[in-house]
Amino acid sequence: MEFLIRAGEILQPNSPLHKTKKDILVSNGKITQIADSIDFEGKVISAEHLKVSVGWVDMRAHYNDPGQEHKEDIETGAKTALAGGFTDVVLLPNTHPIVSTKNSVSYYQRFNKDSQVDLHAIAAVTVGCEGKEITEMIDLHTAGAIAFSDGIKPIWHTDILIKGLQYLQKFDGLLINKPEDRLLTSFGHMNEGEVSTMLGLKGMPTLSETLMVERDLSLLAYAGGKIHFSLISSAESVRLIREAKANGLKVTCDVGVNYLKFTDDDLNDYDTNLKVNPPYRTAADRDALIEGVKDGTIDAIVSDHLPHDEECKKLEFDLADFGSSNQQTYFSVLNEVFGNELDNLVDHFTDRPREVLGLDKPKIEVGQDACLTLFSPDQPWEFNSKTNQSKSVASPLFNSKLKGKVIGVVNKGALFLNSYED
Repeated sequence: MEFLIRAGEILQPNSPLHKTKKDILVSNGKITQIADSIDFEGKVISAEHLKVSVGWVDMRAHYNDPGQEHKEDIETGAKTALAGGFTDVVLLPNTHPIVSTKNSVSYYQRFNKDSQVDLHAIAAVTVGCEGKEITEMIDLHTAGAIAFSDGIKPIWHTDILIKGLQYLQKFDGLLINKPEDRLLTSFGHMNEGEVSTMLGLKGMPTLSETLMVERDLSLLAYAGGKIHFSLISSAESVRLIREAKANGLKVTCDVGVNYLKFTDDDLNDYDTNLKVNPPYRTAADRDALIEGVKDGTIDAIVSDHLPHDEECKKLEFDLADFGSSNQQTYFSVLNEVFGNELDNLVDHFTDRPREVLGLDKPKIEVGQDACLTLFSPDQPWEFNSKTNQSKSVASPLFNSKLKGKVIGVVNKGALFLNSYED
């Protein structure tokens, strides 16, 4: 297959091509020419204000496969990822059964052989993600697990966390933890504050997160190794991690894309698609998260794609499940939050997640394999039943008109173009 990307603005920080507008010729999966103008009579891809970066990485998604394929499966998940602009997706281990054996890791590797999207398995730190007994992490690493986490569950057991950090140092493995003290969030449904009081809903205090961040940082200083905090949601967490990095600890973190847009004020209509864990917090917290992205304290922006069927969401707010479908609307939210500043922040979903995970970093250079995402910040589109690629419609942006469209993805010798109309 041969095609030309016409007049795309290349976004690749630390490259001499960054913010230059070029034609890019791709032949048989490789970039064969980059120039100001290329004469070509074959397939040409163009769009108004077209931008090109290396393929995007989503460090946190859940496809519920195996075990709950009625919510999402790896086929529909991969389609959703492509439509959202992702070439690589890191999947949580909270499936049925839990990802804690070689066979469970190889399940995704077999899928990757014929998929344009590479799925990377996180293996469980503890058996059954119950926090009591550590898994065979060396064997799982050898089998291809990209990192270790209990996923949607925090590692609550301090001795397990220390042993996990020590164990993983044998092969420079990464421990990912969701900072949450579940004894403080029990029966909670949203951020604890003025809004939860007015709405009559039990709150989930910021303290439940920051206590765990402080604990884990202390254990990291004691045991060594490296840790990644997934889904931080508060200003205090940003401050603590910023200080820990300045003190030389090997700590990284990510934030969910929707936490950069929504606050607890948005829950006044009891929209269950805004019920997530951790909860959306205050405007001050949101502003601190945005600043944390800009100053580099936050390493990655994830989708936190946690799809649900309607039976789990069309309920009273206190009965609905946590989570929403976010992968396909990812870029539109970023585009709304950052605007033109996003050009200098693409490394938060391209290079920096790969650095955290130890993945090879693609380059937009002649002779390199083409791993590209094509997108336009100015093109509108509507997220609805016709454009949605996921099995889930549990999105706070469903049936919304959005600005910022993924044009397509180039990866593994194949070209995917979003076919829906503006």
